[in-house]
Amino acid sequence: MNGFKKFDDYRIKFVVSLFVILFFLIPSVSTAATKADLAKFQRSIVDYRRQLNPRFKKIRRAKTSYIIVHTSELGLNSTLRVISKGKRLPSGRRTRGGHTHYVIARDGRTYRMLDRRYQADHAGRSMWNGETNISKISIGIELVGNHYNPITRDQYRSIGLLIDILQGVYKLSDRAVLTHSQVAYGYPNRWFKKNHRGRKRCAKNFIRSKAGLGPTWAYDPDVRARRLSADPQLADVFYGRQKLRAKADEANIISKSNTAWSIAGEDYDQRITVYKFPNGRLYTGDQISDKIGWNRIPANTIVLLNQETAIEVKRDKGPIKTIPVGRSAWSLAGKAYNRKTTIYFLPSGRIKHGSTISNWADLPVRTKIIIGYRGPFKIKKDRSAYHIAGVKFRDRKTIYYLPTQKLLAGNNIKNFSKLPRGTLIFLPIS
Repeated sequence: MNGFKKFDDYRIKFVVSLFVILFFLIPSVSTAATKADLAKFQRSIVDYRRQLNPRFKKIRRAKTSYIIVHTSELGLNSTLRVISKGKRLPSGRRTRGGHTHYVIARDGRTYRMLDRRYQADHAGRSMWNGETNISKISIGIELVGNHYNPITRDQYRSIGLLIDILQGVYKLSDRAVLTHSQVAYGYPNRWFKKNHRGRKRCAKNFIRSKAGLGPTWAYDPDVRARRLSADPQLADVFYGRQKLRAKADEANIISKSNTAWSIAGEDYDQRITVYKFPNGRLYTGDQISDKIGWNRIPANTIVLLNQETAIEVKRDKGPIKTIPVGRSAWSLAGKAYNRKTTIYFLPSGRIKHGSTISNWADLPVRTKIIIGYRGPFKIKKDRSAYHIAGVKFRDRKTIYYLPTQKLLAGNNIKNFSKLPRGTLIFLPIS
């Protein structure tokens, strides 16, 4: 009897061991897109090719070896304009557009910017596995958003379908899908003595599995061959044992471990990069060396990328902020941009709390923001400003929103008895 029991025990252990071995050896199967899904997605792509700069020279690609994923570091409208019409370079001249093949908006909407047969100038100074000028042998896909903010679920679904289609056309493996930050490289500078990775931070927040892709390369072939030196932060993100993810509350904020270089790459000292100090003062990258010094930038300084339009360098005054051309909600509100206590007043008259906004790329220019507030509280016949705000009803931090869509601080109102009925009050949390 004991012999049979021992035999059964051994048999159970054998079956369990076999199951464990098979579990780890057999790759997990993800639900692949159907032909109907791919066809429906193809029909939904918005054709934006007519907006292409007529001065852009179309050159057919001889071969296609890679798909390069980017984050645009801009909102949707700016992304579409810059990619189709061209962008302003630090030298002052403008390019002729044609900077990617596809753009995917935050809501998953996909735009065809350039026929995939042609070369798009999207990778710039680049190298992978000894091959340079990756733009000539690759397709570029721009995800609207920043490398320090999460890519949306809708974007992952669209890029997964798009990559599936392109892999079928060009017979590419998952390892042929790379990010711009993986392939871009820079010349020697104050941080690196040799040619190096890290020129771009683009799409370092791209999580491959969410797009249905397998692992990337286990190492950087150009660093291993000593053609380039590694960027420590990017090496940890792509090839480290514990993969690091870009976090919205720290990835573009200066700290002991987060330098101007690790945030802005080669554009760290250019006019298009703006540094917002904790005291609210703004400096462009080309001013830091002479006015501040790179070693004296205070911690918690926010770094704003791709600021194409001129920015007035002055201290922010008052609690009411306005989103100008080329700026984002993040640049004004920092990590509080999507909180319930950050309130947005759209030009249309609508009022939204940060926690209710999903499509940040389409937030209109001239939207006004107040940060750290509760409300609204409505003034009524039997409920005055004093009843709502108490002794602070005249305070500069108490904000009034008139039916005419005008925002006023309490210290700028002369006659409270003449406030129109329906005026809303917003009170600071502290």
